[in-house]
Amino acid sequence: MTDRPPIRFRGRSFLAMVLAPVPPIDQWLAELDALKQRAPAFFSVRAIILDVTGLRFERSDLAQLCEELNRRSITILGIEGIGPTSLGPGFPPPLVGGKPVEDIAPPEPGAATPEAPAAQASAPALVAPPAPSRPRSFVLDAPVRSGQVIQHLDGDVTVLGSVASGAEVIAGGSIHVYGALRGRAIAGAVGDPGARILARKFEPELIAIDGLYKTADDLGGARWGQAVQARLEGDAIILVPFD
Repeated sequence: MTDRPPIRFRGRSFLAMVLAPVPPIDQWLAELDALKQRAPAFFSVRAIILDVTGLRFERSDLAQLCEELNRRSITILGIEGIGPTSLGPGFPPPLVGGKPVEDIAPPEPGAATPEAPAAQASAPALVAPPAPSRPRSFVLDAPVRSGQVIQHLDGDVTVLGSVASGAEVIAGGSIHVYGALRGRAIAGAVGDPGARILARKFEPELIAIDGLYKTADDLGGARWGQAVQARLEGDAIILVPFD
């Protein structure tokens, strides 16, 4: 009989995206369909939590909503905002104690080619190590390849190369790209309206700042291919040249 190592339990942190339905649910689902049409691969590669806090849902209503989301290939990993006794077999588990980090809903752009699952598997996410005592910048001196995810929620992210189409950079602060930005850039992901996105060559699939986002279709072509700074002005993302 061979010796086997003991069972080990490890903690691991993931950045989950929260879907919070807004009545009327039919209209909300229609808006979700429009979003998926523009971003077909977005929900398939993210952990999704369903938040029904404040909604007067019967068990049958919740079951129907979960079924509608499943039909749209949106897999719910847990449900927040409902008592555990309200759920049962066939439902995702109830969740409590989540730490809010503002809205991080950055949809995939319709102009991008959806990433294949194989590409996602072959290019694992790169997560910057957490800051030991204070927020700091994370500098990556290599390009970000398609399918890769750079995530650093404790400060700015600086990419000295380019961000390829199908790649994603998520920062708690600002994002600086010294090459071409062709993928997705999500700045201020933990609630920082002062965050900015700067790129030497601006050709993104999507940008988001403090939960507000714009896809390639929304951005238009006025600043396309230029050196651009994106920042918030009120509740709008504006683009200005920085050369």
